[in-house]
Amino acid sequence: MSSKTILLLLAAIGLVACQQEPAVTAQQQNELQQEAASIIKQFAGTLKPKLKQALGEGGPEHAIKVCSVEAPALTKQLSAKTGWSIKRVSLKARNHNTAMPDAWEKDVLQQFDRDQEAGIDPAGMKASRVEGDSFRFMKAQATGPVCLLCHGQDISPDLRATLKKHYPDDSATGYKLGQIRGAFSLSKPL
Repeated sequence: MSSKTILLLLAAIGLVACQQEPAVTAQQQNELQQEAASIIKQFAGTLKPKLKQALGEGGPEHAIKVCSVEAPALTKQLSAKTGWSIKRVSLKARNHNTAMPDAWEKDVLQQFDRDQEAGIDPAGMKASRVEGDSFRFMKAQATGPVCLLCHGQDISPDLRATLKKHYPDDSATGYKLGQIRGAFSLSKPL
């Protein structure tokens, strides 16, 4: 093989590598982070009122039904509307089909836990990166007072039975107020 052919092959490989790892400027990364944060706010702003309404109408058992049906539907709707892939992940997943973290998400969740142990407020915890041809973003999700009804340490036997019915492999209990119970994880093709 001639040196010219080798140089052409190396150049082609370099071009392929550049195409696989799009360059994202700091400004673009900031804009993507803001867009992702806005989607999370929209998700939470839509789901929380539905959960509170369900709690008022039928208690925690009714809220579980809303969460098991409405949250995935909302995720799908927002994903279609925004072009972002949206999910919630946890080290202690409630729904093992949709909430199990991949390797990067697991590392970030573990870092969030370490940061919280060091006294950092979960409200500001986020992480992002360019991976292949996608931008990925995660934001910590802390356990609020309402969350404790179904994710806390003192769950009634009836409620545990309802959780088991909807989430047979549930491990998302035992949390304390303010503890990180997972994260929103979003990705967008670049």
